Amino acid sequence: MDGFYGRVLLVDLAQRRFCVEAPEEGVLLRAIGGKGLASHLLLSLNPPQVDPLSQENHLIFATGPVCGSLVWGSSRYGVFTKSPQTGFYSESYAGGRTPEAMDAAGYDAVVIKGKSKTPTVLVIDPQGVAFHEADDLWGMDTYESEDEAIKRFAKKNERGFRAGAVVIGPAGEHQVCFSVIENDHWRSAGRTGAGSIMGSKRLKAIVFQGDCRRRLADRNAVEMFAKHLAAEAKEHTLVTAYKSKGTPMMVKVMNEAGGFPTRYWSEGTYEKWQQISADALHERCEVRPRACLKCFMACGRMTKIRLGRHAGLRLEGPEYETIYAFGGLCAIDSIEEIIYLNDICDRLGMDTISAGNLCGLTIEAARRGKIDYAIDYGQVDAIAGLLKKIAFREGIGDLLARGIRAASEEWGLEDVAVHVKGLEPPGYDPRVLKGVGLGYATSDRGACHLRATFYKPELSGMIDPDAVEGKAAMFVDFEDRLTLFDALILCRFYRDLYPWEALCEIVQSVTGIEADKKRLKAISANISNMVRKFNIQEGLTPEDDRLPSRLHKEALKGGHRISEAELKKMVDDYYRLRGWDEQGKPRANHTP
Repeated sequence: MDGFYGRVLLVDLAQRRFCVEAPEEGVLLRAIGGKGLASHLLLSLNPPQVDPLSQENHLIFATGPVCGSLVWGSSRYGVFTKSPQTGFYSESYAGGRTPEAMDAAGYDAVVIKGKSKTPTVLVIDPQGVAFHEADDLWGMDTYESEDEAIKRFAKKNERGFRAGAVVIGPAGEHQVCFSVIENDHWRSAGRTGAGSIMGSKRLKAIVFQGDCRRRLADRNAVEMFAKHLAAEAKEHTLVTAYKSKGTPMMVKVMNEAGGFPTRYWSEGTYEKWQQISADALHERCEVRPRACLKCFMACGRMTKIRLGRHAGLRLEGPEYETIYAFGGLCAIDSIEEIIYLNDICDRLGMDTISAGNLCGLTIEAARRGKIDYAIDYGQVDAIAGLLKKIAFREGIGDLLARGIRAASEEWGLEDVAVHVKGLEPPGYDPRVLKGVGLGYATSDRGACHLRATFYKPELSGMIDPDAVEGKAAMFVDFEDRLTLFDALILCRFYRDLYPWEALCEIVQSVTGIEADKKRLKAISANISNMVRKFNIQEGLTPEDDRLPSRLHKEALKGGHRISEAELKKMVDDYYRLRGWDEQGKPRANHTP
């Protein structure tokens, strides 16, 4: 079948063995690749109710059928497993240059199980797997680990050959439940704790390399599609906005909307937001746009601090979510200090959204007399120290490394903690954007804005943010389209450029499948049902598809609120439109 290698690599770390199997064509037809194929494998291979940190939990890397092609936004990979943070389905994605090296190794998915006896680096190429000892890499930060893995193990200077590495830092080694997998120094498969799965398997790094290319059904059609899109979209307002300001532009947007979570979810605007905005970043630091391969948006910010105690510090970022997590939730009013905390998290290998939320919760615990710990809003060095304690599981950090549910229960702050399924939300307050609240509640991986990016239609006026009636219908259409993005593994920021018609053209020219919207929506629905079945197998109930009670009970100063009845109405509509029963279980033979 065109668009696929027809090869899945299975690796057993305990036995130091591997084999290659061919996925059934019927599976690819029903699930495409990427998230669809990985979800099928996870559901098939993982024992029900498995401990996420056990040998039997599988870790799956996948690229989509468009990776390595000229399709814009295609240089991305996904990683899939059972999350140690939530106990449910885990998916995370990253871009950069490494995804094309992963794809060039020549597999549709790489499935890893078992636990190595010693720290290990895998080298994966078209011929299979080599296992290397990595005792002296264990303990290195992510930047050092990636540089050293590539230096030691990657082939070099071969024409048409690509190489790249994914790594973990100390947080992953210590199995912090929200640790990340990183590549290209600053690109993170950031949410739900896949880094801790690598750590539990004593897998420090994976080097991917090769010169394979997928056979496309109509390569000329793909090339023409890419050429026309670039010509038509280079002046698109979305493209120019991301290229000029990157995601930090959302600091202004969300503060003006009154939905910028501040002082650990107690307020919706930060009075000093202008000091941590995109304008502040570009005025105070040296910044240039940076793009993944096959991307003309260049949303990344390659940043260097000019002045002050962190002068010379350089990284790609900070993204909006990092600014919200430390600038909003922790009330830090300096963009340079947020960059400093971003760098700590990147080096240690921790998700900045969860890290900032946990620092905010710790501040509230100290303020309420629940713990005796010297930390408060705006105290950068105390927050930096706490991040290091978490990564190395020292003192209070050991509890926080277990996640927000464990910490809030220990401190008696369950009614204060903000999370869904154990995953903390990003920087969009659902009391202002009610469709985002529906997304947080029903997302398969916990509080997540990216499954449907529904902040876009609510902020742009496509639908009233305060509306409840009819909201689930638009949400499902957005979610279906972006589930297909994840099967192909396309960048979310191309959502305005790839409507259903464009996706049909991509799928047909890459795979040869005759694609129309109805067929693609059926594929998306099949993927959603597979993931739902996985989560139900792991213990999911309708009570997990809820927002924290605090967000219902506490209105923001501007009067914005979301009631339990409003959320229930949207969730009930969502279940019905998905073809699920009243308990959220997929019904057989439902046609979307």
